Amino acid sequence: MKKHLFGLLTLVLLAFGFTAQAGDDNEKEVKIKTSAICEMCKSRIERNLAFEKGVKESNLDLTNKVVTVKYNPKKTDVNRIKATISKTGYDADEVTADEKGYAKLPSCCKKGGMKHH
Repeated sequence: MKKHLFGLLTLVLLAFGFTAQAGDDNEKEVKIKTSAICEMCKSRIERNLAFEKGVKESNLDLTNKVVTVKYNPKKTDVNRIKATISKTGYDADEVTADEKGYAKLPSCCKKGGMKHH
């Protein structure tokens, strides 16, 4: 009985291990330069990316203004991620900040940023 239970448990753990490992193969990472300035910018970008379907994790380094995004390429892509950052009011590499999103930013988050009309 114990051998049977042990064998079943081993089989379940192996199956779970293969499933978890297969999931990791589907994850991609992209680094995107932003126009973020402060901790409020960081929070805003990371929060909005968290709502983007397929984004697993994001971390904005304010020192170099680069956000690293881990995502599932079957659910989203780099263009959608950049569009989310732009709609939030920030530049994302070559994609300039959406005017409506930029207008909603607190004034402190606009200092030193690119000029928007």
